Amino acid sequence: MHFAQYYLDCLSQASYLIGDKTTGRAVLVDPRRDIDDYLHDAEAAGLRIELVIETHIHADFLSGHLELARATGATIAFGEAAETGFPVRRLRDGERISLGGDDGQGVSLTVLATPGHTLESICVVLREHPDDDVPFGVLTGDTLFVGDVGRPDLLSAAGHTPQDMAARLHRSLHTKLLTLPDATRVFPAHGAGSACGRSLSSETSSTIGDQRRFNYALQPMPVDDFIRLVTAGQPATPGYFAHDAALNRDGHPLLEPGPPPALTLDEALAARDRQGAVLLDCRPLAAYTRAHLTGSLHTSLDTRFAEYAGSVVTPGTPIVLLADPGTEQEARLRLARIGYDHVLGHLPDPAAVLDRMPELSSSSRRIRYEELGLGEARLAGVAEAEGGRTGGAESGDAIPTGSLPTDSGPTDSGPTDSVPGDIQLIDVRNPAEYEAGALPGARNLPLAGLAHRIAELDPSRRVVLYCRSGNRSVIAAALLEARGFAEVCDVIGGYEAVGAGTQ
Repeated sequence: MHFAQYYLDCLSQASYLIGDKTTGRAVLVDPRRDIDDYLHDAEAAGLRIELVIETHIHADFLSGHLELARATGATIAFGEAAETGFPVRRLRDGERISLGGDDGQGVSLTVLATPGHTLESICVVLREHPDDDVPFGVLTGDTLFVGDVGRPDLLSAAGHTPQDMAARLHRSLHTKLLTLPDATRVFPAHGAGSACGRSLSSETSSTIGDQRRFNYALQPMPVDDFIRLVTAGQPATPGYFAHDAALNRDGHPLLEPGPPPALTLDEALAARDRQGAVLLDCRPLAAYTRAHLTGSLHTSLDTRFAEYAGSVVTPGTPIVLLADPGTEQEARLRLARIGYDHVLGHLPDPAAVLDRMPELSSSSRRIRYEELGLGEARLAGVAEAEGGRTGGAESGDAIPTGSLPTDSGPTDSGPTDSVPGDIQLIDVRNPAEYEAGALPGARNLPLAGLAHRIAELDPSRRVVLYCRSGNRSVIAAALLEARGFAEVCDVIGGYEAVGAGTQ
């Protein structure tokens, strides 16, 4: 067997190339949209990609099944319950796919229908020889992760309640996956950081036995308890998920490689003013907070760039990239991986432009947590809830900080359960993070859904934002400023700095 895992850190996404070295026949599972690595490796190994299998209709990235079908002539396959806008091979529960020769020997794949994360979800059991008692492994898609299980509430399962999908997921786990031998290796479609679950491990493989013992969702419990457990505390869904699920289901334009065209400053501003383009600053956080084009959005290439961009930029919006020289092609590709293809161009060397035209620039307003005036006793309680975890400030935190003026008088007279009355304190972390401990008086509006909930905030009042370490809060602040909020700042170092500062 030829087996290769391709793990994309920026989207926490895994895809797999499986082949039979004797026959040269191969299958790709859950491919990303840029397919050159697969094609190169298959050719080097003497393999022909004949089949592209999707474990489900993905919502968190744009899959490469159409690109691979064009490049290789491979057939696209989904679980039997999938409804797609293009021809596919429908894989039945229990169906066996042989990559070996006419003698029936060689590498084989067995399909398991495992609804729960979505209706059409499948897992794929791999055997190097058809009669192997212990499979080589199982590709679990978004049904089972290392340390977690797939969330049952995503838009791909529209029309079914999370509770119904969770019950299906429980049956799939216990009647299909947990019947495999403990030594069977587990290869999921995602790892830590993915919004497709809440407690994913950074490990990219495991075994059925280890998951049976250590995965919180696989411990013995009544079905109703499992349903309550897996439907609570899930991360907020990024705004682009519905867009990607629709494109993966109905079809999408093929990826067009190459760098975006260079634009002058006048062309970039005209695209913003006349075409409604977003100016998306991709530079590191420190550079952005120091100086940026007024009204630009921000998410850095050294973070979860595409996911955060998909949280603050509406699908289909034209985009002009403000990227450090030499990074514009990477930025375009990473946006294309989530189906954001409408990149009009990039502004070469935005830092130099800002130096020449300071009247067009702004600096981010950032404060330290002490300036909130919450009182040391309450802050100590926050540190205790954090479990004593310490965390350094982000690289952009060295910029000068400003004071936080208030109209409600001094706030350093002692502990308080609220912030000054003219301030809206917003926690942009995910719900589970917020529930585990938050600054007193803070309201939870996760970054992933903030763009759709801005109307819940009062633009005439000050807004103070914080996250875990000071990255998501800067992204959120840029969004609010672009939407016309005049007084916005974020807490340097975020919630981690509160815990570290009160030890």
